[in-house]
Amino acid sequence: MAFLSYSHDDEKDAAWLHQNLEQFHVPKRLIGQLTDMGPVPKRLSPIFRDRHELAAAADLGEEIEEAIAGSRFLIVLCSMSAAQSHWINEEIKCFKRLHREDRVLAVILDGEPFASDIPGREHEECFPPALRFHCDRKGKLTAQRAEPLAADLRENGDGRHMGLLKTAAGMLGVGLDDLAQREAHRRVRRLTFITAASVAGMLAASGLAYTAIQARDEARDQRREADGLVGFMLGDLRQKLEPIGRLDVLDSVGARALAYYEKQNKADLSDEALAQRSKALTLMGEMAQTRGDLDGALARYREAMQGTAETVRRDPNDPKRLFDHAQNVFWVGYIDYQRGSPDKATKAFREYRRLADRMIALAPNQPDYRMERIYADTNLGTVLMDERRFADASQTYQNLLSSTEDLANANPGKLEYLKQLGEALAWLSEAREFSGQLDDAIAQRERQISLLARLWREHRGDTALKRAELAARRSLSRLFASRGQIAPAFEQAGLANGVLAFLVKTEPENMQWVQIGANLKLEQAELQLAVGKTSDARASAEAGCDAAQKLAQRDRTVEVWRTAMLKRCYSARGSIALRSGNASEALAAARQALVLSRNEREPADRAMSIAAANALLSEALAASGQREAAAGALQAAIAIWPKNTEEKPSDLALHAKLLARAGQSSPAITKRLSAMGYRHPEYLRRGS
Repeated sequence: MAFLSYSHDDEKDAAWLHQNLEQFHVPKRLIGQLTDMGPVPKRLSPIFRDRHELAAAADLGEEIEEAIAGSRFLIVLCSMSAAQSHWINEEIKCFKRLHREDRVLAVILDGEPFASDIPGREHEECFPPALRFHCDRKGKLTAQRAEPLAADLRENGDGRHMGLLKTAAGMLGVGLDDLAQREAHRRVRRLTFITAASVAGMLAASGLAYTAIQARDEARDQRREADGLVGFMLGDLRQKLEPIGRLDVLDSVGARALAYYEKQNKADLSDEALAQRSKALTLMGEMAQTRGDLDGALARYREAMQGTAETVRRDPNDPKRLFDHAQNVFWVGYIDYQRGSPDKATKAFREYRRLADRMIALAPNQPDYRMERIYADTNLGTVLMDERRFADASQTYQNLLSSTEDLANANPGKLEYLKQLGEALAWLSEAREFSGQLDDAIAQRERQISLLARLWREHRGDTALKRAELAARRSLSRLFASRGQIAPAFEQAGLANGVLAFLVKTEPENMQWVQIGANLKLEQAELQLAVGKTSDARASAEAGCDAAQKLAQRDRTVEVWRTAMLKRCYSARGSIALRSGNASEALAAARQALVLSRNEREPADRAMSIAAANALLSEALAASGQREAAAGALQAAIAIWPKNTEEKPSDLALHAKLLARAGQSSPAITKRLSAMGYRHPEYLRRGS
């Protein structure tokens, strides 16, 4: 069944695990069920111990290899001693060469996983090298990082009993909750027996008291084990499912964890249980948000925030509690941001930053809390971008990039920090683009894509990397078009479509993909129209508009769905109709765009949006023979143009177009665009 690999120093723990696994009773309802590991067996035996059954073998190496070859699983007891053992490392390599890597089960006794990545703490490493890295088919270690899911027998980890359940679940190929149900049934049977014995033994007062105390202690232990299971579901299990985009399973995890706590009196929940309940609510909020259910998400986040606020009240100096609370503060603020309430969002983002600063003050050597400060500053940088303070945002993101690089360099190989490095490059690129530094913006995006490609090779299947690649390629397509590099612009758009198709297949219910897909199609339509591909532009625009309409109908409270996307849709339709000679259709679309443009949130954005809609309306009126009305719409566009505000290159190009149509020269704008290297085909076609 399994081969148990361990260090001589860990022999007592090996004997305990060996005995308990071989004596483990598999629930009858599970026996025979088909899983990824095959049919569920009746027992988890035999368990081979290489320094026990095979100790008397004449040729130990050959016998061990035969035992490993005949075993379905390799259980590695991980400790600081084990990490230094040459033979344990060889046994892992041998097993990986002969079997699937996902059948190597790690069980932590002491030390820390991946401590060898932390300068000064290398001696604390508990994973042997062959466990930390993937092996090729010849059993040789590669540079590709492996992150095994491990049971943790330490008191501050899963504990012995939960660690045993984790290991058993891994060997059976079932979920931990399946085994936990077995434990719950055992608990019911035990309590029923205790109750019957209590009634039958009323005359034996001392015996009754002893039984009651025993039942109380057992109930407490069972509750601790159940809490540990929920902790695993919301921690390790979530970390494994999230990168592969399993929304359905994640939602189920949150629902089952929440159902467990809903049966208990919230006032009686321990600090740990209250925190776990809040994590379940936060997870369910995130899943609702990805499906476009903002009302459901907000309700979950607010309820979770009440719980985390209570845990902080109980112990305001616990950075972990501050961390959990900060996540809910952010999500509530982010939904306010999505719904067009910038004041509420900014207030939440500032509170999030205050909590991050408090975490760092309490635990200055914890890099994860430094990441929270980076996230907080990113949020505030987003506000600067919305306020069109592009130069300030650019400096903010440059500082963020430096901080993130320092963190990533201090923790080499840490995937979370490398992902954030990619995000920092993305934000900096966008700020550079809007500031008119187009070549630098392209350079930052290309650096981001190079980083993402490397991470994807090492962590294939992590959908977060593909999400980032999708945004990067869309941006590069837009940037290349701005520089007049049409072939690379279309190439990046095509690559973006390929990534989007992969993500939709992985998470078909994720509304984020629908939104991005709609915008991607509308961007393609604009570029196709600019280079004279009118029929292609019409097909792209209709596909994008269909998706945008569905989103707007799904939830009218999402500002970007009800305003910006639909306005962009009508603008695209109007421009295509003009190019096709259909003045009446262009006129109707331009009027719709003008109505929607008045709903933009930020004053400067609203003014430029109204100006763009009036410019389209002016062209449509002129095409339909209404010269006087066309001139009025053009003057309205020029008059509303905001003053003393930072302009993106595309804004400058539109401003130049308006002035040129009115017969006014704009040498200063033309000079600025030339200095930026702005050569978008639409700008050049207009002769501005």
